[in-house]
This record gives sequence, structure tokens and C-alpha cells, in this order.
Amino acid sequence: MLAAVGSAWALFFGLALIMIGNGLQSALLGVRAELEGFGATVTGIIMTGYFVGFLVGSRLVPYMILKVGHVRTFAALASLTSITILIHPAYVDAWVWTAMRFLTGLGYAGLYIVCESWLNDRATNKTRGQLLAAYMIVMLGGAAAGSLLLGTVAPWSFRPFILISVLMSFAVIPILLSAAPAPAVDQPEAMSLKRLYQASPLGVVGALLVGSTQGLFFGMGAVYATRAGLSVPETSIFMMGAFVGGMIMTWPIGRLSDVFDRRLILTGTTFCAALAAVGGALLTNRLDWMLYLAMALFGGFNQPLYSLCISHTNDFLTPKQMVRASGTLVMLTGIGSIMGPMMAAAAMDSVGPWGYFWALAVLQTILGLFAIYRISRRPARPLEEQGAYVAVPANPTPVTASLNPEIDWPDSADAPAPDDLQDDMPEPPLAPDERSPDAIDPDEPDDDRPDTPLKA
Repeated sequence: MLAAVGSAWALFFGLALIMIGNGLQSALLGVRAELEGFGATVTGIIMTGYFVGFLVGSRLVPYMILKVGHVRTFAALASLTSITILIHPAYVDAWVWTAMRFLTGLGYAGLYIVCESWLNDRATNKTRGQLLAAYMIVMLGGAAAGSLLLGTVAPWSFRPFILISVLMSFAVIPILLSAAPAPAVDQPEAMSLKRLYQASPLGVVGALLVGSTQGLFFGMGAVYATRAGLSVPETSIFMMGAFVGGMIMTWPIGRLSDVFDRRLILTGTTFCAALAAVGGALLTNRLDWMLYLAMALFGGFNQPLYSLCISHTNDFLTPKQMVRASGTLVMLTGIGSIMGPMMAAAAMDSVGPWGYFWALAVLQTILGLFAIYRISRRPARPLEEQGAYVAVPANPTPVTASLNPEIDWPDSADAPAPDDLQDDMPEPPLAPDERSPDAIDPDEPDDDRPDTPLKA
């Protein structure tokens, strides 16, 4: 693994700085919004801007790359994110901040797409899983370090904003000076929502609800901490705990999902996250280490959920369909993320700061109940037919699917283009969503029936 990571050290170093800046920025703006007197609803709108921009960027940036190339796109978007953070303290206005968060989200989506494209280009079928694991560690570790960095700065001053801008500017240097050739980026054609739901209802609903949880969790976490009475250093520890919990729990939970029915693991993980959120709500008035523990446990159980939903969905798809389905799942996750901060704002305005955790508990409970419903609708898929669990970021881009080691990509530079590759590939067995319309009961999702040969 060290050899694989060493071949892409510049990319991982730059990505770590980007994630430190992003982690610090997310926590900083939540605290600063409270110091400026923005209400929960206004702050929710501001935080929503990031997720709207991220969703737009996920669709727009691949076309930018096709027009001007990776290097120019990466440099332009890095400059954009470096500039926008400096505008926040210069113009303290809710609408200006919302616009800046939109541009920041767009910029970060593009930076992730370029990094993932370069990473996939460096990977072979033997090293792709190792590089993806390192990518996840850098993403979560960088975000945790950025959150912890909040405790060392004064959020009411200009300095932390300058620090974030410097981190973003410095991050691009090793990447742009790397001798690696620019890889190709393809915008996968999204699978229709109806066909994807026929293949995996739980995957579709799970992506939407997990996206809502992520938007609520990270968009408004610092706002909750400030309103609950935590100091700035305490807020930084509170936010860091979620990322550390995710780093610790992602792979053990994934391993369990490879050994047992993945839906059972997803259900259990969801209800554990809900219980952790209830604990956080009940501990809001204590403000001690138990509140930090509740946040870490919630992050630990919540972080793997998107990967579980992706892996469960892929169990019902052929490799060629996995890439197409990823575009639809990214869209659903993005839509959910947009709704999350506003849900938190409404809950906090209604019942107080602890409404933040109650909203998280409700979302997790809904997902858990839906998972139980799906379990009751069809038998478990045989373990030998399940694919391996693949840990992916909870804020995916359309390129994230290319890092999936379950898909055998050509390693040779002379390999055929993606369109040619699909034409030359032997036609795989039909997945549930590719059966003839006559074989599909419109009132019954496909994956509710046992896998039996189709009758003529």
C-alpha cells in the first residue's frame, strides 16, 4: 500500500491541505454566523448554498475539463475557493455569504473531481482498492484536523479566513507541479430514477436520507455547538469527533456487511446512529465529554451509511450499470444535502439547540424503518452473490465510481476508449432493472422477488 500511495504523494499532500481548509471553513462559518447574529434559518440558507454549489459543480465541472483541461480547471477552481473565503469577513451579509458558499461548493466539487480523476489514472486494478482506502483516510483525517484547528484561532478575526486561503493556495502547488499526465474524465450517463428504484429501492431512499443527514450534520454542527454553550476550542473537539468516529468505524462496519446480510448491517448501523443522536439531545445541557462521545459515535455509525447504500445497490447491478447508477445516486445525495441544513434550522428554531440532534435521530429512524420494510419484502441475497463493501466519501462526485475496485478497468494506456470498451464487452446477464417491461410488475419493485429464471 505504501508503494501505491507513494506514487501519488503530491496528490495526497495537496488533497490533505484542501480537506484541512474545508474542515476549518465549515466549522468556522457556523461559529462566525452565530457571532454575527444570524438566526438559525438564515444560517441554514447560507449553509445550503454550499451543497447547491457542490451539486451544480458535480454536473458542470466535467464539461469545463473537456473544454480547457485538468490543469487550468484545477488552478481556476482553487483560486476561486481561495478568493471566496476572504470575502466572508470583508462583507458580512447573509446573501453575500450564501453566494460565496455556492461558489465554494462548486469549487470544491471540481477539486474533488480532478483529484479523483488523477487518482484513478494512477491506479491499476491491483492498487485501486489501496488508493481508495488512502483517499478516505486523507479525506476524513484532513477534515478532522481542520475542525480541530478551529480551537487555535479567533473566529471573530480576519486571520482564520486568511489561513484557509493560504492553505488552498499552497495545496495546488505540488499537484500542478506533478509530472503526471492529465487523465480523461467521462461524465457517466445517469440511470433513470425509476430503473434504479426497481433495482434497489433501499439504495435510492438511503442515498436521499443519508444526503440529508450529511447536510444537516456538518452544515449546522458548529451552529448547534455554539448555541448549546460550547466554547470555540470545545466546538472544534465536538466537530472533530465526528470525523474521527467515521475513520474508526467505516471499515469494521463494512467488513461485517461482507459477512452478513448487508441490509441487516445497514439497519443496525442506522438505529445505532439514531440512538447516538438521541443521546446527544439528552446530553445537550451537560456539555462534557459524554456529549463529545455521542457526536463521535454518531459520526462513526453515520459515516459508513452511504458506502453501505452504494454497496447494496451494486449487489443488484452489473459492473457496467454501476457507473451509470452512480450519477443518479450522486444527484439524490446532493438533493438530500440541500434539504439538511434547513431541517436543522427548523428543528432548532422550534425546540432549541437540541432540535439539531432530534432531527438527526428522526432521519436515521426513517431510514432504519424503511430498511426493515425492505427486508420484509424479499429474501436475503446469498452472500456469495454480494459484492465486496467499498468505502467511498459521503460527499461523492460523478467520478467517485471510477475508484470502485469492483469494476475491472483497463490498465493499459492503449486500452480502448470507454465507448469502444462497452461495445467490445460481452453482454453480462441481465440485472433486475434490465428485464423486459413485460416481466416487471409496475406495482412491485423488482428486487422484491427471488432471483428466478424468466419464463418465456
